[in-house]
Amino acid sequence: MWHDIRMLNATTNALLGALVLSLFASGIWWAAQRPMFTLKAIRVEAVGEMQLRHVNPSTVRSTAVPRIRGNFFTADLDAVRQAFEAVPWVCKATVRREWPNRLIVQVEEHEALGTWGEDGKLLSVRGDVFTANLAEAEEDGQLAEFDGPDGSEKEVVVRYRELLDWFKPINLAPEAVRLSSRYAWSVRLNNGMTVELGREQSKATLKDRVDRLIGIYPQLAERLQGGIESVDMRYPNGLALKAQGLALGLDGKKRKL
Repeated sequence: MWHDIRMLNATTNALLGALVLSLFASGIWWAAQRPMFTLKAIRVEAVGEMQLRHVNPSTVRSTAVPRIRGNFFTADLDAVRQAFEAVPWVCKATVRREWPNRLIVQVEEHEALGTWGEDGKLLSVRGDVFTANLAEAEEDGQLAEFDGPDGSEKEVVVRYRELLDWFKPINLAPEAVRLSSRYAWSVRLNNGMTVELGREQSKATLKDRVDRLIGIYPQLAERLQGGIESVDMRYPNGLALKAQGLALGLDGKKRKL
């Protein structure tokens, strides 16, 4: 080997190359640790022209900043993103570096549609369940109430929007929508009346039942001015209702409660 000039040259070149790469990497590491690259600021801004209503400096400092590690070069942007998405009200975050010592975080907030279940969680207009301050969510008014099996959140939001349209002809709107564990639907309207719609046997089942109720509701409201507590629309050719002091069955006869 020692008499093979070509082998010796190749070995020498390889060692020199490794040394140069080592020195280069050490230089980069040394430069990256300089104080000028220590993160000096993290700017939080809304996506596009939206404005941030609930994400503020205090929540960012208490929730996200303590979880950020490293400097301009070494900070893990995915970890930073996850830290911000753990902040209450944050739906989605994207992070980028800004030379030489700043991070820019674009934040998209949840928009609360209502409450979900009984454990204080909120449901967004996109059908995402999240945790945040209920008082903040109700700044613009009382929230609707929603409930359903795990994984049904987006389906419940879609149904809520359909019910908003369906009940417009009688100037009523849903303020609570529930999907039971057996996948039966019920809705409480803003006049206090609860409507049992049952299971969705076909795409038209629920709409047909709402239409039947809308067709007879003006007469019921006129006759039962004390207020209708609940209506059961699960019968194929009729309904059952409960009002103050009486119940009305399929045969149309009044019964005292």
